[in-house]
Amino acid sequence: MSDQSIENFSGYRHGNWVNLRTLIYLRWFAILGQGSAVLVGIQYFDLAIDLGICTVAIGASACVNLFATFVYPEGKRLSEAENAALVIFDLVQLSVLLFVTGGLNNPFSMLMVAPVAVAASVFKGKTTSIIAGLAVVFVTLLLFFFQPLRTDMGFIMRIPLVFMYGNYVAIVISMVFVGLYVSRLTREVNAMSDGLLATQMALAREQKLTDLGGVIAAAAHELGTPLATIKLTSAELIEELSDRVELQEDAELIREQADRCRDILRSMGRAGKDDLHLRKAPVSAVIEEAAEPHQMRGALIKISQHSALDEGDLNKMPQIYRKPEVIHGLRNMIQNAVDFAASTVWIEYGWTQENITLRVMDDGPGYPNWVLGRIGDPSLRRRRTRVDNDRPGYEGMGLGLFIAKTLLERTGATLSFANLSELPRHRRKKGEQTGAIVEISWPRSEIEHTEIITSENIANTY
Repeated sequence: MSDQSIENFSGYRHGNWVNLRTLIYLRWFAILGQGSAVLVGIQYFDLAIDLGICTVAIGASACVNLFATFVYPEGKRLSEAENAALVIFDLVQLSVLLFVTGGLNNPFSMLMVAPVAVAASVFKGKTTSIIAGLAVVFVTLLLFFFQPLRTDMGFIMRIPLVFMYGNYVAIVISMVFVGLYVSRLTREVNAMSDGLLATQMALAREQKLTDLGGVIAAAAHELGTPLATIKLTSAELIEELSDRVELQEDAELIREQADRCRDILRSMGRAGKDDLHLRKAPVSAVIEEAAEPHQMRGALIKISQHSALDEGDLNKMPQIYRKPEVIHGLRNMIQNAVDFAASTVWIEYGWTQENITLRVMDDGPGYPNWVLGRIGDPSLRRRRTRVDNDRPGYEGMGLGLFIAKTLLERTGATLSFANLSELPRHRRKKGEQTGAIVEISWPRSEIEHTEIITSENIANTY
């Protein structure tokens, strides 16, 4: 998946996902509840409620619903501004009802938290803050300005002042707590959803590239016979047209172009067969393939077999399945190291009887301490650092590590992230392993092809 496609994808607003019909149904439910509460208060509790204002407020909500039902199509998706306008309308309508029914003396005043919770689950932080601020203003006004709730006998229904102030504080705290909690939880859920979709797009792209190699190999094989026939026929025509020079030149041109097509198909077929046959490959070959796009991006990449990671015969290099998840995941890990390296990236690999292990290290600044515990969480914020200018070809979008971690874990790998040095950044030396380290370990049963090859016949694999 290209950086541009990720940028376009990450710019999609979740506030545009809400269906108008959903809000209409919820508002009808609220209208039914408000009307029932007013009627029950009048009929069963003998409350002297201003029925006119209540009818206007509830009727206004019903009119908005009817207007939206008949004017907009059934599948209408509201923009964030339209959603915010409807939530603010609900907030104002509820405040009017509370104003004529006792203000914060009314136990239904806790419903003022609901619009804030809805805003926090749908909108961006700025819009949510505006709606929460309006809600706090309305609650504060209801603390001092309201029509007392009376019975038909003239008795005022009110709670002690200390309880009313306590009710006010409880509502404001609930707004802040619920707003922050729902907003944070929704952001994490949306980020995870976006990250998984981006991962699927990246994996699909890698799978298409893998499958393309097989198509190329098959095409080269199938076209070989007709091209050979064309070449043979053109050679015969050249001999027979020796007395007609102009036609003989045309026949020679046909043969030359047939030779050119043969050469093109041979090179394509070689690449396709390599890709088709390398469903399995030595560990070193897979690492080199993943690192190849980053070789010319300004950092020296050193790939080596590390004896500290090995047990047994070091010449018996395992072959692993050349899965798109492995290639793309390793490529993203190497890209991240190259982005932040000062001059060098080290890739070390080895194996034991149970595991195949790979380490990616650099001489950069390392991970900030506050990031270490959250590495691999999806984030759609653009990363802006000095490396954007130092390492041409890529721009970090914050999804790279999440995509890489998710893809590699799908193949059975476990990943750990750490810093190689605890020294301050200004004391770390260029060209030394003092930056970040990523260790990736697979159980051999998850990724290894059953055939084990030796270092002497690695070349024969190609």
